[in-house]
Order: sequence, then structure tokens, then C-alpha cells
Amino acid sequence: KAKELPSFALRMQHEVVDLLFEDNRVAGARAKTPEGERDIYADLVIGADGRHAITNQRAGFEIQELGVPIDVLWMHISKRDGDPEQLLGFFRHGKLLVLLNRDDYFQAGFVIPKGGIETAKERGLPALHREIVSLAPFLEDRIAELDDWSKIKLLTVQINRLKKWCREGLLCIGDSAHAMSPAGGVGINLALQDAVATANLLAAKLKRGQVSLADMAQVQRRREWPTRLIQAMQAFIHRSVVTGCESKSADSCPFLIRLLQWFPALQALPARFVGIGPRPEHIQSPKA
Repeated sequence: KAKELPSFALRMQHEVVDLLFEDNRVAGARAKTPEGERDIYADLVIGADGRHAITNQRAGFEIQELGVPIDVLWMHISKRDGDPEQLLGFFRHGKLLVLLNRDDYFQAGFVIPKGGIETAKERGLPALHREIVSLAPFLEDRIAELDDWSKIKLLTVQINRLKKWCREGLLCIGDSAHAMSPAGGVGINLALQDAVATANLLAAKLKRGQVSLADMAQVQRRREWPTRLIQAMQAFIHRSVVTGCESKSADSCPFLIRLLQWFPALQALPARFVGIGPRPEHIQSPKA
């Protein structure tokens, strides 16, 4: 639908490498393209370039880190006939294996302690195989597919947020403003809700000209408390429940998970919280 709008243009293979400044105001962005570098000027730059954003770095924004004690090993494991249908993850004694169904394979995420990749490599692939199979025994007949460390990618888990999301000419949203843990897959939900809130609050004003710093600050005020709430929840889970370290507790599952097992009617609540979030957004911006 965006293609129908006369002012819309999508530039593929354009990677933002710097911001453009005029009188201490962000005036646009410099992009690397197949034809060379290109300067693009705009009344407002929206930084939505992810957790390793150039925009927030070049803008000089201060980042508040909420240190988390885990990293994640990502890998592909094939699917077979007879595999369990409903899968999300396996948890036991602080260890977590996430399995995402990708039709003909599982995208698997295995939680390890922060900075534990070298220790894992020293222990060797057979030890990693045993830990994964201990959580999901049905994978034993194919775990040998992971026969080289090149098939296993490290995701360094971060939870952080900018103290200020905007300055004259620039507004950061999504992971550029608040990097989330992959737990629950909530990062993309928050990013989309940020975008909807930004359109609702700024679209009409942008049609009349440049938006002020106070206008952009409204987006942060609206979206920051849902971000803080979910990040606090994620940080608690990683510090107290899913640590990547073997727990000596006799209980395999934490109390909240056991509570959901005891009362199935409550199981829809976490899904609703993750899927919709504490402050859902609905498109209300005017048609361009």
C-alpha cells in the first residue's frame, strides 16, 4: 500500500553509515549504495536501524545497560516425521532450549552463561550435544548434524535503552532506542508499536513541516513505560530463572511456570502479554 503514496520511496541496498548535521541539527543520513555513498536529506530522520545502530551512536545518545548474565547459541536442527507438534522450548534447572518451527527445520537457541562461548568450545561439541539432548531427547538421532562450530552462531544478549530517544531532526525507535532480549520474541512487537505510535503522534504535524523536539519527546513518553516494564521482566527472568547455569534446586520449573501448569486457564495471559504488550497501539494517523 505504501507504493500507492506519491511521496513514498523504498531504496534497497542502502546502508546508513553516518548522519548529516547542519547547525547541530540532524539534517539527514549518508548511505552506502551499490553506486557509492549518497547523502539523503530529510525534515526528520527515524532511527530504526537495530541494536547496533549507527544513528544513536552518531547522535551521541547515552545508553543505559541492564546487564544480563546470558548469551544464546543459535543453530539449525532438522525436523523428522513423528516430532512433537507443539514445541516452543524446554526448561530444566536454569537451562533453556528454544525450538522455533521453521517448517523443515528447527531454529534452536541454547542459553549459556554470559561470555561462556569459549568454555563451551573447550568442553567440545559432544558435551554440547549431551546438554541439548538432555533437554529434548527426541533430538538424539540428529544432534550429530552439529558437527562443526561454524554451524553454531553466538547471539550476545543485550538489554539496554537510550536515556533520550531524540534530538533535533532525529528520533530513535525500536531496538535502536531499546535493545531487548530475544526471550518471548517481544522485540519486534515493541518496535512495530513504536512505529504506530510515532505515526499517530507525528504524521499530521510532519505534513505541516518540521516537528519540534517536544513533539518527538511525546513518542518516548508514550512508549518508554511499556519498554521499561518488559525489560524489567526479561532481566528478572535471566537473573533468577533462565541463567544458563545448572541450578541445584530440586524443582525443575520455577513457581510461576508450575502455576501455569496447575491452572491451564491462566496460560493465555502470558501469550497475550507477549503478543499484544502492556500498551497496544492502533493506527490513528491520517491517510497521507
